[in-house]
Amino acid sequence: MSIARIIWTISLLAAVIFAFVSGFEYGGVVLTALGIVSGWFVDKEHRLGLLIAALFLMGGGAAAWGAIPGIGEHLTAILSSIGAVLAAAGVTAILRRLVERILLGKGTES
Repeated sequence: MSIARIIWTISLLAAVIFAFVSGFEYGGVVLTALGIVSGWFVDKEHRLGLLIAALFLMGGGAAAWGAIPGIGEHLTAILSSIGAVLAAAGVTAILRRLVERILLGKGTES
């Protein structure tokens, strides 16, 4: 199992756990930190999909299953937590790409 897969798995597990644990004041910080680390391992071909998923979940898509009786509230909390991880990962992927293009000159025509 690759390090990227391990980090993504830990990120998703943390998102599920923090969806059910209330009162832990650093849950958002942990999700953001895991998202930042996860975003470093996003391949070029997956960056667009990551950004679309993050935008969708953070833009209200996480609440799409909220009306399901009994579990809707929990699903919304889980998807919102996953959206937070994906958003932080997306920002990292964008910044990494900027560094690659501007500072390292990768992907630019000379």
